[in-house]
Amino acid sequence: MTMVNKITESILLVDDQPANLQVLMNTLKSLGCKLLVAKNGETALTIAQKMRPNLILLDIMMPGINGFEVCRRLKADPDTQKIPVIFLSALDDTGDKVRGLQLGAVDYVAKPFQPEEVIARVNTHLTIHRLNREVQKQRDELEHELQVVSQLQCNLLPERLPQVHGVKLAVHYETSRYAGGDYYDFMTLPGDLLAILIADAEGHSAPAAVMMAMTCALFRSCSTDLNEPDKVLSFINKHLCKVNKESFVTAAYAVYDTVHRTLRIACAGHPLPILYRFSEKTAAEISCDNVTLMGLAPYTDVPVSEITLYPGDRILFYTDGATDRFNTSEERYGTNRLMQKFTNASDVPEVILKEIVDDILQFAGGSPADDDQAMIVFCVD
Repeated sequence: MTMVNKITESILLVDDQPANLQVLMNTLKSLGCKLLVAKNGETALTIAQKMRPNLILLDIMMPGINGFEVCRRLKADPDTQKIPVIFLSALDDTGDKVRGLQLGAVDYVAKPFQPEEVIARVNTHLTIHRLNREVQKQRDELEHELQVVSQLQCNLLPERLPQVHGVKLAVHYETSRYAGGDYYDFMTLPGDLLAILIADAEGHSAPAAVMMAMTCALFRSCSTDLNEPDKVLSFINKHLCKVNKESFVTAAYAVYDTVHRTLRIACAGHPLPILYRFSEKTAAEISCDNVTLMGLAPYTDVPVSEITLYPGDRILFYTDGATDRFNTSEERYGTNRLMQKFTNASDVPEVILKEIVDDILQFAGGSPADDDQAMIVFCVD
């Protein structure tokens, strides 16, 4: 016979017949548990609320509140709803058993009972309850750790957007879980230049967060050639290849010259940014040849595209979490929807992002996101 914890385990016995209570106490005393006693439903509810026993053995036929009502109230109270309840009753009708289980009881033992049967079932449900508590404790600890990881990851992102003459910026960042693999960053460079990096590490949660942190560290340790998109992506990729085994990172890196209003950009397996031309009232992907994903093999050459921007033009940098959102019919949001929404959106960066995010949420129709999302709106005054 398995012995339960003599210090923490307690059992509440509920029966209006003193003789029945005495039999139960004699039966269960060998378990070494603390035995609590209630002779009616009202007292049982009070003791359960105050003492939070690990198990309740509950009679059904009692004056006042019967066992079914006691169970219903226990399960309706967040403080007591997880306490397992075993019905002990002379009512041996199948309908009564079904009703008891439907109310949330974990077991049903008919009177007169065999002591060995009661002991076996009590041991079983105390063990299950104990294991459930341990699992919940581990979940709580894991949740706390993930919250810490999430906060640390947020600390890696820019604390504030750069203030650059002739440019307006807005950012949306959302992880599908506590932590994710999307990353964005900015850097103001000599010569009135603004550097923009957006990246997406494969996967979700902790593994992707590690790759995201590595990408961040590499970008911020790249002290030279920051005005050259090809060299920056080559630098990050070179060092990711040294430590990466199976994962990868996509990225787009652009440098904007605020004086000449030119943007130079390079992409590594990343969705092409969308350019909206104010004069034409149309949007299209920026033409740029993608190199392979970062972290797989060193680059021999990284193509760089250059475009000239004009007042009213705007660019949307994004990760595929936005376009890969699915609705309840398994339809993909896609680039075309994103491009259309970006074309018809407001001219205020923060409002543009809100309209896009709202449109994605409406499209998803309650279907949860299974990927991270990062979006940057870049507007030229």
